[in-house]
Amino acid sequence: MNIAANRRFLLLSGKALVVVLTLYLLYQAIFTTSDTLLNWRNIFQNAVDSPLRWLFIVTAILIPVNWGFEAKKWQLLGQKLEPISYLRAYRAVMVGLTLGFITPNRLGDYAGRVLELKSKQRLDAIGAIFIGRFCQLVATVIIGSVGLLYFIVRFYWAEYPGVSLGLVFLLLVVCAGVLLLLYNAQALVALISTIKPIRSLVKYVAIMQRYSSAEVSRLLILSLGRYSVFLLQFVLLLILFDVRLSALQYICGVAGTFYIKSIVPSVSLLSDLGARELSAMYLFGLLGQDSLQVLSASLSLWLLNIAVPSVVGLYFVLRLRLFRKGTPA
Repeated sequence: MNIAANRRFLLLSGKALVVVLTLYLLYQAIFTTSDTLLNWRNIFQNAVDSPLRWLFIVTAILIPVNWGFEAKKWQLLGQKLEPISYLRAYRAVMVGLTLGFITPNRLGDYAGRVLELKSKQRLDAIGAIFIGRFCQLVATVIIGSVGLLYFIVRFYWAEYPGVSLGLVFLLLVVCAGVLLLLYNAQALVALISTIKPIRSLVKYVAIMQRYSSAEVSRLLILSLGRYSVFLLQFVLLLILFDVRLSALQYICGVAGTFYIKSIVPSVSLLSDLGARELSAMYLFGLLGQDSLQVLSASLSLWLLNIAVPSVVGLYFVLRLRLFRKGTPA
């Protein structure tokens, strides 16, 4: 068997493995995980029959808008490597989403976007992907800090003023720290070089220093736009599943949930399924809400924004060409 045949066999085998593993994990997550998920299906059916079921349709319509913000970010980031159209950027995001779905901490997202590039210097894209994800983290930290501040002041300040003050100070320090790193690429690269497990990647993330402050600001605005869509989707689903709160409580509860989820290391192959659910049930539980209704909204959010697009992304994974010839046109 020649080299070309070997490559075709490996490519087809890899595609088949991704398809089978993705579909299997989807089945396991939705239909066989626990009695709670079985109850969730019943609650979901009741929501479908509700007069507010149009909220689910609106949430679903926002799925391409959510990932559209991410695609625009990747288009801007990838321009440092090669010309990328918006449609190509969107396809790369879908491939990355599917591969990230079956890997801890969404590491497959890096591979998916890198493999979609035509440039021979594909690995240089690691830094571009990293800065895009870091911008999203900054958006989550800034808005999430406001959300957690609400819970600290309302539920803990009176009984634990010292601890609460310390937490508020920590939130401010973290916000200042991530903004400083975002607008100082040299410091960010230096920080990466001090972390032994990823120190070897420094040579690939040097591209981060090529983005101007204006470009970073634009990326941050897009990240905030995507965050706003994601937050709106969660709020709409909470209303659909009969979680009744004030606008401020909705926003702070969701923002706090996203913040906690973002700082919890993922060991799941299901794109953080579990971390968001636990934090959502805790924070909204403080607000007196039923945990199963909150869980229903959170799982629906995961299903719509992660699971469904991951299945759609399988189409692009099957069309993926791992071994390209030449350079981009």
